[in-house]
Amino acid sequence: MTILKTIGLLTLSNIFMTFAWYGHLKDLKGKPWIIAALISWGIALFEYMIQVPANRIGSREMSLGQLKILQEVITLTVFVPFVFFYMKKALSWNYAAAALCMAAAAFFIFRDGSAKPADGSQPEKEAAVTAAEP
Repeated sequence: MTILKTIGLLTLSNIFMTFAWYGHLKDLKGKPWIIAALISWGIALFEYMIQVPANRIGSREMSLGQLKILQEVITLTVFVPFVFFYMKKALSWNYAAAALCMAAAAFFIFRDGSAKPADGSQPEKEAAVTAAEP
């Protein structure tokens, strides 16, 4: 459940951040850069309000490496529809190649299954068992 919560929050966080980083290229092209920057910072504030709890929750069961690769996979998953549907740009095979590389990265970082949480503690499920032992 912790991982699903983390994925959901990171996905929402990435939607905000994608718009903060790239949305102004479509909507605010005619405005001074300072206006775009201020609006982007406002959007990014909401992103951080979601991203920080997501990483704290995820760090209970995942290593930093796992959190980072998960973040990158989600970023690509959010970015591709953004490019196609919002920015109205054509997709190329490069996106598929990038997705394969990210899938490989996720495979290698998660395949071990023995990663320590980012905070150095035991995963929650193991900690509960350990705490119950005399």
